Amino acid sequence: MADVELRHLKTMVAIAEEGTFGKAAGRLGYTQSSVSQQVAALEKAVGGAVFDRPGGPRQVRITPLGEVVLAHGRDLLAKAEALGEAVDRFRAGNGRIDIGTFQGATRLILPTVVRRLLDEHPGCDIRLFEVGPDDPRIGELDLLFHYSRIDGDVEHVELLDEPYLLVAGAGAFHNGPVRVRSLDDAPMVAWPANYHQRWLERALASNGARPRIVFRTTGHETIVSMVRAGIGSAVLPWLALQGSEAWSDDQLSVHQLRPSPTTTWYLYWPAGRTQSPLAARAVDIAIETANELATQIGGQQAPVS
Repeated sequence: MADVELRHLKTMVAIAEEGTFGKAAGRLGYTQSSVSQQVAALEKAVGGAVFDRPGGPRQVRITPLGEVVLAHGRDLLAKAEALGEAVDRFRAGNGRIDIGTFQGATRLILPTVVRRLLDEHPGCDIRLFEVGPDDPRIGELDLLFHYSRIDGDVEHVELLDEPYLLVAGAGAFHNGPVRVRSLDDAPMVAWPANYHQRWLERALASNGARPRIVFRTTGHETIVSMVRAGIGSAVLPWLALQGSEAWSDDQLSVHQLRPSPTTTWYLYWPAGRTQSPLAARAVDIAIETANELATQIGGQQAPVS
């Protein structure tokens, strides 16, 4: 059976549907002798006749063995066609892409990436997976956005350096940038002590500030709400605040920090794995989006408070 070829099965289907070798040849664009040769090769492979040939213009009849070969042959041809379509979609970028993400990327970078991919390839299947901060792994993901270096056999591109901003109650600090050391022993609302929060607190401490963490909670919006309630200030990444109401809320003030803790956003993909056109396009869009955000960060990290 190893010698059965898809072209042999395609020829058999054409004969069964057209009724004669001549009509099948015309449908397929073959000579009649070529059709006969392909049927002979198929019969040799399966070990018996698949058609009874009455001769002349009369229609051929399929044999019981031919019925078996034809039924399974149709299935194989359908699967081969589906395979061809899937490969074409892959080459065109209309396949599936699995993207690991974290909250900051989900807010600003990923929406643009997803929108543009769907605009360019409406048939693509984009799946997002949240990746924890403490032990990020790329696994079977096609791409992974993260703000720290990760281990493993991966390649990466640096997307942007993201500064941290101080969110405080209105009037809690003088207008303009705030020195980090001014936060020493100041009440502060923070994330739970995960990898990234511990990094931030070490970064503040290295510049002379050990705030009193009076409340820990998850979610940037929740933290901002606690600041609005007067519980304490907060140090949050620029991406978390961009587009939020914190900028215009008259109960809050947003300040640049001097010096500002800064983290780097990376985009990872598995090393040695051939990227689909869809994944490669996602990388390009992510870089373009990050460059636009970096321009915004450089131009105006925070409004004058």
